Amino acid sequence: MGNVLRFLCGQWCKPTKDEDLESQGYHGVSAVNVGVAALAHDLFHFEITSQVPEGLSKHVVSSKKAQANWYRKLLEAWRAAKPPPKTPEEAARLVIETLKRHQKADVEGLLAFYGLPLPHTLVQHTAEAPTSLPEGVEYEFQTFPVDPRAIADGDGMTVYVSTTDPRESSCVPIEVQVAAVQRSQARAEKNYTEADAIHKKIIEFGYRILNQNNEETLARKYRIRLRGIDAPENEMPYGKEAKEELTKIVQGKCLRVLVYGVDQYGRYVADIYCNGIFVQELMLKKGFAWHYVAYDQRPELARWEKEARDKRVGLWASSNPEKPWEWKKKNNKDKGQMRR
Repeated sequence: MGNVLRFLCGQWCKPTKDEDLESQGYHGVSAVNVGVAALAHDLFHFEITSQVPEGLSKHVVSSKKAQANWYRKLLEAWRAAKPPPKTPEEAARLVIETLKRHQKADVEGLLAFYGLPLPHTLVQHTAEAPTSLPEGVEYEFQTFPVDPRAIADGDGMTVYVSTTDPRESSCVPIEVQVAAVQRSQARAEKNYTEADAIHKKIIEFGYRILNQNNEETLARKYRIRLRGIDAPENEMPYGKEAKEELTKIVQGKCLRVLVYGVDQYGRYVADIYCNGIFVQELMLKKGFAWHYVAYDQRPELARWEKEARDKRVGLWASSNPEKPWEWKKKNNKDKGQMRR
């Protein structure tokens, strides 16, 4: 039995009835990594029983015999992948490459069954992380892993940076330094009520004690605004999807943040790189943001937006999507001021 599949199912999949899988959203949903887990589960199940999942025939045109042939090929491809797919995009590419000689309707139906990206929505990232600071960048920092709850919308998030960073350590307010010591002492004395009260004071100063690898670290809070793009507001069409896409890209990851300045709302306007990938490029190419040309004239941003428009992916599936800055003005958001 495949060790890779055993590992994946041990990590992501608990033995359940097929109807439970449906009710939990394993098939036909876009939640982060759920489709990958479902495919791994079903390949594991096929290896044992030679049975394809119930319900797949509703999404594809070929027979059960043909479906079994796909799963044999996918099982071999998954075993051969080093490392195995971990993201929906990686799983989709494996399916597409493995079944490239099969009918388009079957490949797309199989992807849709698992809620994996369809071929026309997959993007290739081309922008490379800079080796030196680009013109206009004031400074850069590395973040702690991003909490998905800290994603505000499709172009904003809150991140934390360790105060052990040389740049941060020199500017921690003395009140925060004293409070951090007092909190540590309170916890050593098991006076957790007092420790929590002190932590609230630390938070009021824009800092927080984070537990990383069983070690507590004082971290500074930064509110980030992604430079050069404007995603739909959460209340707008595709606003929820834009937020989910940004969450999928950055959650649990340490980010490289290149800061260009601070906007009128106190947010740090920045380019964001995640594992070397330019986050704004992905958001534009997947059709979950506009190029915010009023504040950023970089031609590559316009090119990436046009690529999504031509493919009619994301918000461009709509014939006439409303611009976020116009929506905010019409709805009197931010007291009629357009955000950066």
